[in-house]
Amino acid sequence: MEPLRIGISARLLYPDPRRFFLPGKSVQYLEQSVANWVMSGEVLAFMVPELSLASPHLPSRITVRDYVDMLDGLVLQGGEDIAPETYGETPLNPAWSGDRIRDRYEIALFEEFVRQGKPVFGICRGCQLINVALGGSLYQDIGTQVGEAVQHRDDRRYEGTFHAMRVLEGGWLSRLYPDCRSARINTIHHQAVKGLGRDLVVEAVSEPDGIVEAVRWQGPSFVAGVQWHPEFMDPSDPQILDGRPLLAAFLAACRKRKGAGQPAPALESA
Repeated sequence: MEPLRIGISARLLYPDPRRFFLPGKSVQYLEQSVANWVMSGEVLAFMVPELSLASPHLPSRITVRDYVDMLDGLVLQGGEDIAPETYGETPLNPAWSGDRIRDRYEIALFEEFVRQGKPVFGICRGCQLINVALGGSLYQDIGTQVGEAVQHRDDRRYEGTFHAMRVLEGGWLSRLYPDCRSARINTIHHQAVKGLGRDLVVEAVSEPDGIVEAVRWQGPSFVAGVQWHPEFMDPSDPQILDGRPLLAAFLAACRKRKGAGQPAPALESA
């Protein structure tokens, strides 16, 4: 059987004279850890480019749908904040303005994957993107908008920051980790899910502040997101949550969809 073909959304960098590498150019890139994490499932990983940045050399006939036709699933990787305008707000601080170009690009990808009934898994920003694409909202900054929150980001330690998480009973995540009610995860975000998007359910929350750490869509295809970064965590470390079951569940859904060969009903609300 040929390996699955998994698309991974691109991170974007814009022209910056302070940057040594291609300071006058837009750059699209795939973070190595997430690529390796996906490929550890014995699948092929492909970065899906943001088409508009290629101007003036845009293809005349290739569309997002053509990419989705060729792929079996999508991973939305982490990165820059989501722009508050994308969920109907204005930035409370210029530093939280986010990336509207990437928002539009990833939402278009998400919607086409869902229309074709192909699985989607979101990591950190990707989890937030799923929520916003389905009509939800975000805390622009946990530290200023949520009272008595634990520290969810420390730029000095980056993925070396951890906190406790509670897996909610009776959900998909609790079935994936049947012996786990509490876990330790890394945390690299200052924004988080506030209002839930359509047909999303919460699967896990941080302790003790209750910030949403995982969501799942109740629609006809596999859509799930986690706020932590499983690709940065060592699966051999017994002190932290093993991310391998997450990847296995996502890839199993991709194989099931590929074997069925028929798309699920279109998502009217996406």
